[in-house]
Amino acid sequence: MPLVFACIAPHGSMAIPEAKPPDRPTLAAATTAGMLELGRRFAAARPEVSIVLTPHNVHVEGAMVVIDAAAVAGDLAQWGTPLALRVPVDREIAHAAHDAIRAAGIPVVYVSYGANDPAGAIAPMDWAVQVPAHFMGGRSDPQIPVVVIAPARDLSDELHVRAGEAIGKAAASSSKRVALVASCDHGHGHDAKGPYGYTSKSKEFDDRLVELIKRNDLSGVVGFGSDFAREAKADSYWQMLMLHGALGQRRWRGEFISYEAPTYFGMLCAAYEAA
Repeated sequence: MPLVFACIAPHGSMAIPEAKPPDRPTLAAATTAGMLELGRRFAAARPEVSIVLTPHNVHVEGAMVVIDAAAVAGDLAQWGTPLALRVPVDREIAHAAHDAIRAAGIPVVYVSYGANDPAGAIAPMDWAVQVPAHFMGGRSDPQIPVVVIAPARDLSDELHVRAGEAIGKAAASSSKRVALVASCDHGHGHDAKGPYGYTSKSKEFDDRLVELIKRNDLSGVVGFGSDFAREAKADSYWQMLMLHGALGQRRWRGEFISYEAPTYFGMLCAAYEAA
């Protein structure tokens, strides 16, 4: 059946209440509220599987990646909190998405980890999967299985849109209720003291994006171009192209929920529901 829910969700660990710095308990409060709202809408849509588009998992030269494993597991220790999570993978939907992307003529590979049989493998879960899953399905009872897909920045923008279209078709061909999460942090050059330094392109990118999302024009991101996204040090553009491709097959109502850049990078929450 067609996708039942979609969203743009940030993956800064500070969105999680338990992961905020002890001396800054209100850091990213708007984003935390936004993620809680996305969690409520996700639950109301009753998905049976969540496809997460992540920029921080395995990177393969010249190909997109679909994780083929029994589960993904990880923690946020590198971001200063021991929060850990393990979520099962829906291998049926993972295979359907992989095959649909390949059928569209787009390079894509399976990646597994550890056990030689993917059915018993536990693949690493990156923070761009764990943070959204913390709010959307990863801690529910029962858990909502995930499908983890990574874009490939050395492929063209057009191929990312087409990959999104393929993912949407794979969801529509399934009998399961599927949600799609574009895990995105935006410009990473908002603070000169941050690890990427300062660039005015980050604010320019984020401001233009907020304007588009507020007027429900996700298709407008296509006009940004990958060069601008790289100049802005954004970790979001390629996932949003895929989201746009997936949603383009139906009429969707997008709703801006929140945006802020409380540290060196921008975080935005937006929900998409069928119109």
